[in-house]
Amino acid sequence: MSDADAELLAAATALLDRVYVYGRHEVVAAMRTADGAVHLGVHVDGSARRSSVCAEGVAAGIVIAHGAAGSGEVVSAVSVLRRVEGSDHVIEPCGVCAELLTDYWPECAVWVTRGDEIVRIRAAELLPAKRLRRW
Repeated sequence: MSDADAELLAAATALLDRVYVYGRHEVVAAMRTADGAVHLGVHVDGSARRSSVCAEGVAAGIVIAHGAAGSGEVVSAVSVLRRVEGSDHVIEPCGVCAELLTDYWPECAVWVTRGDEIVRIRAAELLPAKRLRRW
């Protein structure tokens, strides 16, 4: 993992330290744009399951909102889950968030856990059979 991506992971973990609430805010996503800016999103769980929002979707919205004034191209993303016993894990985006990432940034590097290793893959590899959307 590059120094920049290690900092991305550290930023996600630091935010998770501040906001973690079991069952409500268990995941933080961090995205780095081409200009080096880091954008963070927090999983927000709601009592009506449909009202829940994934951390990746929150971070993507923030990137898009800030992208109007600068670079909105996501080059790297990582999501961290904290389990109830307190251990942190790099996780891959859920299917909906994988769709979102590949719709907007299919070439983005996404950090995921494979076995005992944290590895880098392209967002497009999350859904290998998906037809990429052209806006």
